[in-house]
Amino acid sequence: MRDNGRMTTLAPAAQPLRIGPHTVQPPVVLAPMAGITNAPFRTLCREFSGGKGLFVSEMITTRALVERNEKTMQLIHFDETETPRSIQLYGVDPVTVGKAVRMIVDEGLADHIDLNFGCPVPKVTRKGGGSALPYKRNLLRAILREAVGNSGGLPVTMKMRKGIDDDHITYLDAGRIAVDEGVTAIALHGRTAAQHYGGTADWEAIARLKEHVPEIPVLGNGDIWSAGDALRMVRETGCDGVVVGRGCLGRPWLFADLVAAFEGRSDFRRPALREVADVMVRHAALLGEWIGDESRGVVDFRKHVAWYLKGFAVGSAMRGRLAVTSSLDELRAQLSELELDQPWPQGADGPRGRNSGNNRVVLPDGWLRDPYDCAGVGEDAELDTSGG
Repeated sequence: MRDNGRMTTLAPAAQPLRIGPHTVQPPVVLAPMAGITNAPFRTLCREFSGGKGLFVSEMITTRALVERNEKTMQLIHFDETETPRSIQLYGVDPVTVGKAVRMIVDEGLADHIDLNFGCPVPKVTRKGGGSALPYKRNLLRAILREAVGNSGGLPVTMKMRKGIDDDHITYLDAGRIAVDEGVTAIALHGRTAAQHYGGTADWEAIARLKEHVPEIPVLGNGDIWSAGDALRMVRETGCDGVVVGRGCLGRPWLFADLVAAFEGRSDFRRPALREVADVMVRHAALLGEWIGDESRGVVDFRKHVAWYLKGFAVGSAMRGRLAVTSSLDELRAQLSELELDQPWPQGADGPRGRNSGNNRVVLPDGWLRDPYDCAGVGEDAELDTSGG
């Protein structure tokens, strides 16, 4: 945009995002990611953002929550500085979903509940859950009704995809059902389940959904690799905020960039390898503290190594050694051998994480036969473990 011949910064998010009683400014949300968005990673992202934004837990299975599964009860742990506390729930049985929401309310476990209708992984869709579920319109309505009806005033949002595949698009119907049932906001990933994370996200679908459900906020998700991408999505789609997933893998400081961009600043972070290494050690240490075992924390951290080092000149032998570390001292020693003065690599802000596409979506037998009948879906179809 030009003002009197000078380039000025377009600040598209002057209006804060409202999620029930919670104000999210800037309107930036960390997407739930299985095995990633646990309390330690949320802590890192929140620190870089200066506490601004909304940071959602990884997927919590409603059956496992109601049954107080040990792993699930650990996953719903929030740091005392987290506010609002945001839990994402997955479920396919309306009664079980309702019980889980009521448990969260009665025990004060969270301040915001997000419902997962976007996961494309086979073990979820083969049960009729995640991105498969909105195809069954009556089932979707029943789940949303139970969730909102048991929420005790807590805001209930949902995250979904465009549909199962290009022949079974559901997001506009699902959006209208969500409004009818009192959902507070919707996040749309601009891909189908069949696309998984391949190809290019369809931002036009996000714009269409915003036009279709003007009553509530719509958040856009998909292909946000930089702060500039987030601003462009808001400008091009009119969405009320953005949900960032794979773009922050190995880059929790992306949230500092997002805050700067939405506040009209351009002081984006380009950390040298030395700072990246420091963040890696802190991430591993936080995982160890959370798990209660340093070695297990470092082992859990291994999956993050390649994301943090993307683009840096680190040989394959060293990458291999870093991928088998089992203590903080060992991790520090290995990192100290790197050329730590390397600047942020050109192109390292681009795509990261999974990018496979054109997958066959695994569904229950006869799932596509009728978009309304949901016979055979019940408590036995619930997953019994959380975290994806």
